[in-house]
Amino acid sequence: MPQKGSITKKTMSLKDTITARYRRVRQRSESICQPLETEDYVVQPIVEVSPPKWHLGHTTWFFETFVLSNDHSYSNYNPDFNFVFNSYYESVGKRVVRTDRGNLSRPSVDEVFKYRSYVDENMERLFAEQSIGLDILNLIELGLNHEEQHQELLLCDIKYILGNNPLLPVYSDFEEHPVGEENNWITIAKGKYEIGYAGNDFHFDNEKGRHPVWLEEFQIAQELVSNKEYLEFIEDGGYQRFEFWHAEGWNWAKECNVRAPEYWHYQNGKWMNYTLSGLREINPDALLSHISFYEASAFAEWKGMRLPTEFEWEVAHENLKLGKRWEWTNSAYLPYPGFLKKEGAIGEYNGKFMVNQMVLRGGSIATPFGHFRPTYRNFFHSNLRWQYTGIRLAQKQFS
Repeated sequence: MPQKGSITKKTMSLKDTITARYRRVRQRSESICQPLETEDYVVQPIVEVSPPKWHLGHTTWFFETFVLSNDHSYSNYNPDFNFVFNSYYESVGKRVVRTDRGNLSRPSVDEVFKYRSYVDENMERLFAEQSIGLDILNLIELGLNHEEQHQELLLCDIKYILGNNPLLPVYSDFEEHPVGEENNWITIAKGKYEIGYAGNDFHFDNEKGRHPVWLEEFQIAQELVSNKEYLEFIEDGGYQRFEFWHAEGWNWAKECNVRAPEYWHYQNGKWMNYTLSGLREINPDALLSHISFYEASAFAEWKGMRLPTEFEWEVAHENLKLGKRWEWTNSAYLPYPGFLKKEGAIGEYNGKFMVNQMVLRGGSIATPFGHFRPTYRNFFHSNLRWQYTGIRLAQKQFS
């Protein structure tokens, strides 16, 4: 099997931990898909939403390509799957264009599950070896975090697939609309603060490069914006008043005829909201969700406030109520000082996307537990809102 490095008791303990974690993570991906009908696995309504079948295959392809294929005796399940399930790794070869993932009637859903079983069996054989090098264990850990990222995407993509079906079918009783708590303003003193990951546990390369930043005194809301607050924005003509919007955002809202958050429907004089448990009347006290950066920024401007920067968010995070929505910041997704991409395909993981995207912080109800880090940097284009995204406000510092 893959090349072995120096083995220590610490490495053996890490192997046991990762073995158990591998089984849990792989099983959870399949559990997320369990409520689906076979037809649901193949649908791709928009380019950002990948079919569930593709997620299951792609996360399996990662372990086959980057872990198992290091062993020359390993036989790939199907060499054509590299073309089908590669996502964006140019150094690994050609791939199906992202927009065409929903056109893949083959491999079938059954075949994808057989593929997962085949790779899992070979990973179990790897785990059964007396020794696995630390470099391979670290690669497996990256693969597990990668699959957990796709588990969050799976939930969001499944919701978009079902939420754009005219029948608005129920997925499960998944509770996705927590009610906000009492809100307060937190004041953070001006000063020099350290930003970025410091430690030895798992983290992504875009979190590295701990460095000082200077922040002026600022105030940030302890809680996220509620549906009730956003309804006030809608009722005050927020989507018809250009003065609150970036020019690009204003054009987007007009061209796409956006009049409310994703999944909101105005029916019989009431605002309704599609949830994974079906269509429900909007709870005004629940936290707002499925908002683009454009909308978040326009709402903040309407309130006479602003979005916090990612540095302000990181400094203030211990005082905030977190983990319910990914929170848009007013920071572009850029490398930290000294950022270096790794050689080869793994170096394509984050660095190549550091352009024209905005940073989100905090995690959401769909985020796996291990991804709640104060330094975790999520990133999306300004128009996207199929994720569980919300708004946290900061006070403007200057009049």
